[in-house]
Amino acid sequence: MAEKKNEKILVERETYEYKEKTYFAYYVKGTVRGREVKAQVVPPDRGGFTVLDIVFDASLNVELTLNPYEFEDEKSHKVITGTTYSVKSVDENGEIYECKVKPYRDSDKTLLNMLLR
Repeated sequence: MAEKKNEKILVERETYEYKEKTYFAYYVKGTVRGREVKAQVVPPDRGGFTVLDIVFDASLNVELTLNPYEFEDEKSHKVITGTTYSVKSVDENGEIYECKVKPYRDSDKTLLNMLLR
């Protein structure tokens, strides 16, 4: 379940079957206006699923990291802000494993923003 600011936000993975094979899907779960919701996140490219498997290892959930950014567009001089996301885990030796993720669909982006408020 997603937590409010200053608390860990977890990405959970669940298995699903497709054409007789088992795959993982990755979600941030929480409650919005009394409704249980989940926002799906994916790696930025197909090869990222291997990286996610390494980050998750044997865990069913890992921490979501928010990375805010801000820059000024050179042409319009407008300040552009946003957030990128990654998942992170630490092994028993203190080694950090990380993979960028993004909301799967526009609706997942909207739900994720609602969960992070």
